[in-house]
Amino acid sequence: MDHLDRAKDKIMMGTERRSMVMSENEKKLTAYHEAGHAIVGRLVPEHDPVYKVTIIPRGRALGVTMFLPEQDKYSISRKQLTSQLASLFGGRVAEEIVFGEDNVTTGASNDIERATQIARNMVTRWGLTDALGPLTYTEDEDEVFLGRSVTQHKLMSDDTARRIDAEVRVIIEAAHNTAHELITSNREKLEVMAEALMRYETIDQGQIDQIMEGREPDPPEGWNDPEPDPESGVAGKDSKRADQPSPIGGPAEQH
Repeated sequence: MDHLDRAKDKIMMGTERRSMVMSENEKKLTAYHEAGHAIVGRLVPEHDPVYKVTIIPRGRALGVTMFLPEQDKYSISRKQLTSQLASLFGGRVAEEIVFGEDNVTTGASNDIERATQIARNMVTRWGLTDALGPLTYTEDEDEVFLGRSVTQHKLMSDDTARRIDAEVRVIIEAAHNTAHELITSNREKLEVMAEALMRYETIDQGQIDQIMEGREPDPPEGWNDPEPDPESGVAGKDSKRADQPSPIGGPAEQH
């Protein structure tokens, strides 16, 4: 089961890049960013459950917050979409609150891109806004050929385009405000989750449940935690999971 679980994580979140060197400041920022996603995702209504949070770089991301639906979905409601938008901004908002707006990074670029696309689809494709009603304002992009941009017809006026942009901004700002309120009112949980991520690198649903209930999370199964330094009281930096691969240079049977 452990091998199957690792394979599932690899497919869903990407291959771990443990060889990538991250500074402590980068790890700390990533921990707060991912903790922000997880906390907002847990608190907004009708959102998929948080499956796992990690600050181990995977694929092109420095960290990943993974949500898993409890059942197959063939359609999605406006409430679920607005909850998804709020959770997408959880990482950006956590950076703003903890590090200040001047220290916000580009780490949320993909989150912002996805959120903007969802909001625009709500307005132009799915008819989920009262301001513009149940109408389609997008062009059929299935047929692509040379010179299409010259021959295609304009489907909306400039005024309608401005109204669409304004409505998209309203949706995005509402999601940002929701995330800000939730993280501000759960700042202590944000600190505990970020600290757990800095220490363990990956936490799962059970540990997230403990944090959201106001408890300290248990160490991951198989976690080796050496005795703290007698002078500083801080655990040694060589803490790791018992099942973490050993570095090259040990006995041949460990390679």
